[in-house]
Amino acid sequence: MFQQTMLPTPIGPMLAVVSPDGLSGLEFDVPERATRLWTRLARFRPGSETRPGDGAAFGAIAEWLDAYFARRWDACAEPVALDLVGTPFERDVWNELMRLPPGMTTTYGAIAALLGRRDAARAVGAAVGANPVSLVVPCHRVVGASGSLTGYGGGLDRKEWLLRHEGALLL
Repeated sequence: MFQQTMLPTPIGPMLAVVSPDGLSGLEFDVPERATRLWTRLARFRPGSETRPGDGAAFGAIAEWLDAYFARRWDACAEPVALDLVGTPFERDVWNELMRLPPGMTTTYGAIAALLGRRDAARAVGAAVGANPVSLVVPCHRVVGASGSLTGYGGGLDRKEWLLRHEGALLL
């Protein structure tokens, strides 16, 4: 059973989805991202139902988002309980992303190298793009090999805003 709600942020509402075990989805209100999230959840958790959530189910993520947008990085160091659905490789990539502190960026190739798969930058890119929990799993911190901004499900304008919010140097 999943619960869902929309949570406000300074750069637009986010769809939040929780299971009894933790946060399973957090996406900016972009229709194709919501569709992709629901498809992923149905694939990995077939037969699960979804209903509107109550405030208590979303308290931890709402507090985390408040801390993030207030730049209280210490309060964001420990993410909320997560219930991520994905392949083992995707989860390995997401775990590497969660090691990146605010303001630090990396590249697809660097993550591939950390995973011992130097030739897997494109696969890393696909895993980054499949991340169902934006911000908490900070996929916005991945840039191109040249340091340029690359795709982001919430839109490149939001990616740039998030990196500037964190104090990342942009080319």
